[in-house]
Amino acid sequence: MKTFDSLTEQEILALAITQEEQDARIYEDFADGLKENYPEQAVKFRIMRREEDNHRHRLLELYKTRFGDHVPLIRRQDVRGFVERKPVWLIRPLGLKTVQKTAESMEVETRRFYEAAARRTTDAGIRQLLGDLAEEERVHANTAEQITLTKLNESESAQQKRLFVLQVIQPGLAGLMDGSVSTLAPLFCAAFATHSSAATFLVGLAAAVGAGISMGFAEALSDDGSLTGRGHPWARGFVCGAMTTLGGLGHTLPYLIPNIKTATGVAVCVVLVELGVISWVRHKYMDSPLVSAILQVALGGALVFLAGILIGIS
Repeated sequence: MKTFDSLTEQEILALAITQEEQDARIYEDFADGLKENYPEQAVKFRIMRREEDNHRHRLLELYKTRFGDHVPLIRRQDVRGFVERKPVWLIRPLGLKTVQKTAESMEVETRRFYEAAARRTTDAGIRQLLGDLAEEERVHANTAEQITLTKLNESESAQQKRLFVLQVIQPGLAGLMDGSVSTLAPLFCAAFATHSSAATFLVGLAAAVGAGISMGFAEALSDDGSLTGRGHPWARGFVCGAMTTLGGLGHTLPYLIPNIKTATGVAVCVVLVELGVISWVRHKYMDSPLVSAILQVALGGALVFLAGILIGIS
């Protein structure tokens, strides 16, 4: 890698041309990734893309005047001092907030590059262009910040809610249901079989962690999100696994109480709270009638609970 201070004026212009070309393509990728769910935001990124193209053309015209037609390929990663950008534009579906923050940081970094480059050059024409571009990038940074603060219209808000349900609520709810319900049987089986809070706690802890790992991998490997719009598989897997573990730990922690009867009573109360939370989430986000959601969840929980007790006392 070369240091920025070692670059010649020709290399600075070549780097600026490459950077404007890359930024324009990134903004086009942003627009393409947002056009289905956030059309108004996509239009704003296409406008920014055209402005980056205009910067590139102006840089190319000046470069040809000073140094000829051949432009050496000098990229950001070839020069020390630039921040590495994560390729968020390759992820589908794109997260609106991530895209907006990325665009804002891109514009700030580009502005600083032009300001530093303008201070180093001695050519009046190059210095003037770089200074003008630095000021325009300052405006772009403000534009990117305004995009971040722009309120979504009704259609985009509904679409954002749908994505939130697909990418967070659904895997989280699946994990919470599995952790809260499936771990009931081994936990209460151990409680009634051993009459030991310590042993029951270990069984519950193992069941919660094991279920969390299993559900996390199952969710992550179920699909890559490219067709379903359910987001990055490993993000969904993490949400699902974490909520599964949390659901199992909720009624396991009471068994830190030494008295087995007291611990079991508290655990039963925690289970009732967990089932109530699951029913509420299903009603709020999955459009399930509240009474129906309560009955379905309660029935499943009661059957697993009874199974654990019957096995434990047998």
